[in-house]
Amino acid sequence: MPHDATPSPGPILSVSQLRKHYGKTAAVDGVSFSVATHEILGLLGPNGAGKTTTINMILGVLEPTSGMIAIDGCDLARRRRQALSRTNFAAVYAPLPGNLTVAQNLRVFGMLYAIPALGERIEAVLAEFDLLRFRNTKCGVLSSGEQTRVALAKALLNQPRLLLLDEPTASLDPSIAREIRAAIREFAARGHAGVLWTSHNMIEVSEVCHRVLFLSHGRILLEGDPRALPGEHRRQSLEDLFVAVAREPLTIRSAEAD
Repeated sequence: MPHDATPSPGPILSVSQLRKHYGKTAAVDGVSFSVATHEILGLLGPNGAGKTTTINMILGVLEPTSGMIAIDGCDLARRRRQALSRTNFAAVYAPLPGNLTVAQNLRVFGMLYAIPALGERIEAVLAEFDLLRFRNTKCGVLSSGEQTRVALAKALLNQPRLLLLDEPTASLDPSIAREIRAAIREFAARGHAGVLWTSHNMIEVSEVCHRVLFLSHGRILLEGDPRALPGEHRRQSLEDLFVAVAREPLTIRSAEAD
């Protein structure tokens, strides 16, 4: 079902005291944050920090043990269909079906989202991502950069309020990655939407994200401007800070408490 065109006045995404336990193990342990309109928020942390689990709960793939997720004012637990209709997702490790053409893939996903005037919308995203010449090409034979553009075209097909991106430029050459970053920045700047972005590329994060959260062992360890955070914690770069979070989270947490 297409979402209501009237935007919510509050945050695009609101996560409150989110927890996911597997037995006695807490994969996500009391995480709270929000994404504002026009904001690109970086969700950072080493492998096993809880990033993917958090994203999967926001996408409705995993059910939280406790906590609340609201997307554009819709409580995911109580209004799942409406909340997810306002969301979309792209990741390089989740390619579209390779035996379908670009146009066929967009039509299938457009039908799932019940997008009105679907043919016109498909033409618009094909043009936006320079995919018109690949309309009838099977996705499985496209290059990695072309497949990424198709995945982003699919992710923007329903003009989501919340766009989730997990390593969107991994394995892309610098020129294609630059184009993708520009497209995402433009998407966030226009309309009524926000972006949650995960990446291990700290140079990219510093360039793209307005704010970042560092997760460690399922909890938010640090939050702030990616350009200012390293200096605040006596590190030369965001990459140095990432390494410190991965290797010395207790040291970082102690310094934050002082």
